[in-house]
Amino acid sequence: MRSYGQYCSIARSVDVVGDRWTLLIVRELLLQGPCRFTDLRNGLPGVAANLLSTRLKELEAAGLITREDAPPPIATALYQLTGDGLALEPVLKALGLWGLRFMGEERPDDVFQARWLAFVLPEFIADSDPDAPPAVIALTMADESAVIELRDGGIHSRPGRATEPDLVLDGPPRAIVGLLRGMFDLEHAGQFGLSARGRRDLLTRLRPIAQDEARTHSEVRP
Repeated sequence: MRSYGQYCSIARSVDVVGDRWTLLIVRELLLQGPCRFTDLRNGLPGVAANLLSTRLKELEAAGLITREDAPPPIATALYQLTGDGLALEPVLKALGLWGLRFMGEERPDDVFQARWLAFVLPEFIADSDPDAPPAVIALTMADESAVIELRDGGIHSRPGRATEPDLVLDGPPRAIVGLLRGMFDLEHAGQFGLSARGRRDLLTRLRPIAQDEARTHSEVRP
């Protein structure tokens, strides 16, 4: 593994996780749990099989993942994060929050998966009325779906569908992310193809978290 040759914790970190695809492999293992090689490839559109294999070997050598042969019926190797690998979760969430400033454009060849949004969503919105009754908001983005649950005074999100949502937001990812971030209102989001069905008043409970308060918000969440 190449090194910057600097006695600096930032440089040492980048020595280990700074190569292309490495942090995204960690992201998938955080989101999916123990994965087969094919599971990882499905979560990393565009990665070459030989490059993925190389990165997995490097991560294993660095002590961030383990590889174990699973018994039948799986009968294949499973990759999972070690304690050091799991410790990267707040780092990835911080990067996801910081990267929102570059999400204004949705490029034609961009791939989107709902679990990527669900992973960082609680980092940039809060419940402005934490004492209000629980509510469920469904996000539908083409073939991808995610759920926002307003409960226990906070925001909880997950990929998948809701059985009886109170509000459904349907549209392209850019429109939904822009609305949730407070970049534009529902009418403006509609110009990008977003529609809303159900209790639109719930949108007033979704308070975008300012970048300068995001760290404190992350620190106090249980």
